[in-house]
Amino acid sequence: MTLALPRPHRDDVRIAVGGLLGGVLLWLFGIHPRVPADPLVQWAAPWAPLVPLAVTAACEPLRRTRPRIGLLVGTLALTLDTVTLGSVVTLVLYTDLIYAAVLYGTPSSARRIPWITGLLTVLGGVVPAALWRDPQALLIGVGVGVVAFAPAATGWVVRNHRDAAEAARLRAEQTALLAEMDRAQAVTVERARMARELHDMVANHLSAIAIHSTAALSLDDPQTSRDALSVIRENSVAGLAEMRRLIGILRESSGDLEPAATPTLDGLATLVEGARANGLDVRLTAGHGRVPAPVELAAYRIVQESLTNALKHAAPGPVRVALRQADGTLRIEVTSSYRPGDTPRAPGSGSGLTGMRERATLLGGGFAAGPEAGRWTVRATLPLAETETETETAARGDSP
Repeated sequence: MTLALPRPHRDDVRIAVGGLLGGVLLWLFGIHPRVPADPLVQWAAPWAPLVPLAVTAACEPLRRTRPRIGLLVGTLALTLDTVTLGSVVTLVLYTDLIYAAVLYGTPSSARRIPWITGLLTVLGGVVPAALWRDPQALLIGVGVGVVAFAPAATGWVVRNHRDAAEAARLRAEQTALLAEMDRAQAVTVERARMARELHDMVANHLSAIAIHSTAALSLDDPQTSRDALSVIRENSVAGLAEMRRLIGILRESSGDLEPAATPTLDGLATLVEGARANGLDVRLTAGHGRVPAPVELAAYRIVQESLTNALKHAAPGPVRVALRQADGTLRIEVTSSYRPGDTPRAPGSGSGLTGMRERATLLGGGFAAGPEAGRWTVRATLPLAETETETETAARGDSP
């Protein structure tokens, strides 16, 4: 089994080749930091400096992939270099190995190497000066600091800046991701709101059109057909007007269109009259005071959708609509005749109940619908305290 080393960076290979060639060139010209008369190097052959030079240069391709191994082997090579005539290039390459070990090594290595080299710098100056009692011995510590501590400290500073830049980049990416999630969530909330508004505005008219067109087709009575066609025309015109207002709001170039008035509870009487014209026996009981605009709109839409469902699904019989204000809430109750198994008089998607429940939930209220004592009952409780609007909810990015 062979150990596959990572492929070295091409810049590291260039440093190794350039350092080796530069060291050989200095050796050819006889440029060395020590002289042959030095007792420490008299035993060494003239070519001996090339050995630590070649070893140190061979460690350079490991400066990114295996920085600790490169530093360990380079330290052994530098030790060997001290007992030869030496090479300035070997020292320079070794400083780069220390710098790379701090910059590219593990966090533990990056913390320990500056401390170790700093300690060696202090000891290298203090111990010889104390033993030889010669201030000039402090220069040994200076040399150790230049060769070891200075590149280690530089690598530590550069690494800190690099890590800080990486952390800032990650925070920026996270911020952008959160902003995109908030935007998508706000779009989803706004689309749901638009879907509710479109359904509530148009479903009533289309249900009436479907029921009266069925009556006109099934009855062979000119007067009944004429009455049905009149209702169909009124509802189609009203539905088109509602759709035109909504589309006008959505278009950016809708400055020439007058905004539609927001429905209020004062319009319940007109809404009930329209339901009666469509064939429902509606009885309205309203006992409420002044309510906030969001609650007023939600209450109007809930009553409107309840009457639409009664028109499509209810059995013959009275439809009762009751609104009353008590204990800081507006309570809505709509009941209609109910017979299990009856076929709906007009098709529906079932989104009406979902829309009513969403409206009540957005305001912090409650909603329930279902058969009760032989009648279909819709109940909604809307708090009258100031509540957060849907626009504010979408801006915050909170889903309903």
